[in-house]
Amino acid sequence: MPPQQGSPTVRRLRLGQELRLLRERRNLTGAKAAAELGWSPSKVSRVEAAKTMPSVDDIKALAKLYKLDEGKVDELVGLLRDAEQRGWWEDYEDALPQEYTRFLGLEAEATYQRNWEPQLVPGLFQTEDYAREVILATRGIARITHSGVRSRVEARLDRQRRVLHRPDPGQMSVVLDESALMRRFGEPSVMRAQMEHLLEVSHLAHVSVRVLPLESLHPINTGAFIHLKFTGFDDVVYLEQLYTAHFVEDLERVAGYETAFDHIRSKALDEDESRVLVQSKAMSWRR
Repeated sequence: MPPQQGSPTVRRLRLGQELRLLRERRNLTGAKAAAELGWSPSKVSRVEAAKTMPSVDDIKALAKLYKLDEGKVDELVGLLRDAEQRGWWEDYEDALPQEYTRFLGLEAEATYQRNWEPQLVPGLFQTEDYAREVILATRGIARITHSGVRSRVEARLDRQRRVLHRPDPGQMSVVLDESALMRRFGEPSVMRAQMEHLLEVSHLAHVSVRVLPLESLHPINTGAFIHLKFTGFDDVVYLEQLYTAHFVEDLERVAGYETAFDHIRSKALDEDESRVLVQSKAMSWRR
């Protein structure tokens, strides 16, 4: 089955964003629009924030209030229909944290992804065995069941197929700390296979992998983050922690993460030098 094109998560956000802009063009506050429609102000807010899905009747009521033409109404209803579709990640909702499923929905339509990873090989580049060992390492703390481990590994591999190998993949720029290549998960054979797989992935046309060597001065004191860029939609930064995750959407802070990534990347080895280092780590795991 071919990967789904587009993302209902992004469609929901775009629909909410469009409805907010249409309201603002009419110089209406959320409270005023709600009063005109006989809605609660919270309903308008939740629809515009993509926390509540409007019905077709809701769209038509808003269109009448905002004095939209028939073509614009059809466009909004089309966005609504797309937003109602299921994303592939929703098959794993029971096994994955809610914040992570939202991230997967956003990632599905990102045109460019920047990832700084100081501890692990990123999930998109993990082998099945390495992914399993990484998840098992947190099982006792996060209370993940055996079936939960299996589902998370399956979701990670599915994500790779849908993101890395889709027909029109977005560009990816990843910087790894050298320590991520040395931290053992599983047997040495697992680590060796992971290093070899990382080398293979680094040759994909849309992927750039660089390594920040331990001998370099650490340029930015920050944990892992993923910066997603979109066409016609504001950038988002995803931060994952032990028990939760959150999104940075403030434009000034997002720009700060973009600057931080560029600075980290400037201190890392270039792509060819990074491959040489990864190859040497693969050889060291043969011992």
